[in-house]
Parts: sequence; structure tokens; C-alpha cells
Amino acid sequence: MGRKTRLRSQGIPDADGLYMKSIPTKDLKPHGFFTKMVYLDRGFVLLAPETPLTQDLVNRLSKWEFRSVWTDGECVDSIAPEGKSGEAKEGLVIAEGAGDKEKLEVIRAFLVEYIAFIEGVYSRFVTNSELKYAEIAEKMRQICEVLNSNRKFVLRSLSLIEPHKNYLIAHAVNSSILSILLGVTLKMPIARLMELGAAAVLHEIGMVKLPPNLFMANRQLSVEERRRITAHTVLGYNILKEQQAPLAVQLSALEHHERMNASGYPRAMNGDQISLYAKIIMVACSYDAVTKARPYRQGKESHEGILELLRNEGKQYDDLIIKALVITLSVYPIGSRVLLNNGKPGVVVDTNPDNPRFPIVQLFGIVNTDGSEVKIATSESGVRISRSLTKAEVDVLPQD
Repeated sequence: MGRKTRLRSQGIPDADGLYMKSIPTKDLKPHGFFTKMVYLDRGFVLLAPETPLTQDLVNRLSKWEFRSVWTDGECVDSIAPEGKSGEAKEGLVIAEGAGDKEKLEVIRAFLVEYIAFIEGVYSRFVTNSELKYAEIAEKMRQICEVLNSNRKFVLRSLSLIEPHKNYLIAHAVNSSILSILLGVTLKMPIARLMELGAAAVLHEIGMVKLPPNLFMANRQLSVEERRRITAHTVLGYNILKEQQAPLAVQLSALEHHERMNASGYPRAMNGDQISLYAKIIMVACSYDAVTKARPYRQGKESHEGILELLRNEGKQYDDLIIKALVITLSVYPIGSRVLLNNGKPGVVVDTNPDNPRFPIVQLFGIVNTDGSEVKIATSESGVRISRSLTKAEVDVLPQD
């Protein structure tokens, strides 16, 4: 095994700027797990700690004549068991037996830290032209773990956190979380989810090369300004290519404004030509864009946003990704304030994958005898959602 060094010729840098160990392919032992991520090159994640090293993968590496892989970790016979409730895992601590309110507070704090991380990524690039892809990929592994066990609380908390003043930061946070969730619905493996999340974080990086008055405008852009802003896709691709990000991440920046009907930019590609990550990110960022307020317009309510994408006017989006969006968020997304057909107000707190039209709703102002929240599984024949609540109706409800 090699050892860490600062000699650029002998390795691949990790998130701290040190250099990872080189492990010869011939020394890889199947059926083990690595304690840290394993890279095939500077940007390509080969294995996540949760993924076993198979004989088939070792054989393919030899066939492709890859002589070594890179990692900060060690190969072990098994990965450590999941932490018990109340134990710290990646900085997220939820007490055993915590109720929904306590969990929401923990997740809110986690999201505030994630927002600060994304702000740091963009700030470092603007000031130093520096992107630490390995650091971003590692953060995506953490996000995947949190989403795996706290998906519904993350989605509820996202709807409650004050939007970041910088649109690019807020958009990167929202679209990366939703993209990963769509990838989970599509049954992507963890290594691909990490790469997809990193692509969503960086898909608008080209914007920082444009005048701020274009992407931070508090008014609708003119036709000429809209034409100029389309350059951000090519600029982002060039940035990520220079930074040696994985090709799939580069293409996501280039293609996320393409459309299935070839009406997008910069190359007017049709659906068969657009990369999978770009198809996912275009849906995630379109949903975020339509449901978030900008200085010059109100955002649509989440239910209306889902319906707008479901209509898929002109067949702009991949039908499979739109279906995944509805399964992931439901027709009334988590966090939506709704009125039930029994006249009671509530908030959508979970989805029903078997029927996205009928999510789980928590009633406002009503608790069980043990003090726990009252939740109702809506259905066609029982209690169901009548409509979304108006903003005026929401303003007088208790807050989560």
C-alpha cells in the first residue's frame, strides 16, 4: 500500500489536498468493503463504503487494464453496523424516541449547515477558482444517508427554511436534494446518487461567469438578456472540464436546459441524445424554479407546480422522470398545507408510493391521548384532500 504524500505525481488529492493511497488492482480482495470512497481517477467514484467489492468488478478492472485504484480508506471484511438512535452519525443526532417536532428541528439545523457548505463551494470558486470535487462527492454521500432515514423530514424542513438571498445557492440545495430523491426512486446505486447529487450542486456553476445583474435580477429579463444567460450551460461545462470533474457531471451542466422535444439549448438535442443526469436535473430544477418565489413573481404552490410538470406541455420532460417525481413527492408534496373533505386542515407529512394521489396528512391542532400527532392515510373512499389551503389560511395556522 502506498502512503499519503503531497507529491502531485504520485496520487489523487482528497478533500484536504493530501494525496490518497494507490492500491494495485492485483491486490484487491473481493467480498470486502472499503472504509472510505474508492476512486478510479480524480473524479470518478468507483465504490462507496456501503458497496461490496465483487469478483466481477475486480475482473473488469483487470480486463480494462486499470492498474490501480485510489482511496483514503482500508479494505475490511464488513462495514460497521448502523448507529443506534441517539448516536451521532455524520453530525446528525436524533434522540431516541424523539417526536416529529424534535426531528424537524434537527433536520432544519442539518439543512442550515448544508446551505453553508454549498455557499462555501461557490464562494471558493468565485474567489480562488477552486472546486474540490472529492469534498462535494463526500458531502453527497452524507446527504444520501440522511435522506435514506429522514426523507420526509428533509422535505418538510425545506419548505420551512427561509430561502437563501443568493438564488444560485438556494437552487443548488433544493435541486440537489430532489435530484437524489428522484435517483432513489429510479433505484440508482449509491455511487451514482453521489455523482448525480454533485452534478445537481454544480449544474449552474457557469452562472458565476456572467454579470450578477443577469442571474440576480429582481425583474424579468429582456429578450437579449435571456439570450445572454443561455451561455451559462457552455461556461459551466468548460469550468467542470477544466476542474476534471467526471464527464457525466460536465454533461449535466451542458445539457440541463435541453428538452426532450429538442426545444432546449445550447444544442437543441432530442430525448435520445440527452444524458440521464441532465434529464433528472432538468425536472428537479424546473420544479424548484416554478415553486419558488423570485423578486418579480410569486412561486406556484407545490401542488400546482406538480400539476404543471405533469401536463408536460410540448413533451419537454422524460415521462419516466415525471412519473418518478410524482411517486417521490406525491400529487400534494410533503409540506403542503391542505384542507380535508371533513373540513379539517392539515399538512402532508409522507407519501403513499402505491397511490401518489393519497398521501399521509397530519392534522393541525389535534393530538392523540398520548400527545402524539394525529395522522391520516387519505384514500379514495375515506378521508381525502379537497384542496390546497390559501396563503391567508396558512398564515393563521400553527407553525411546525
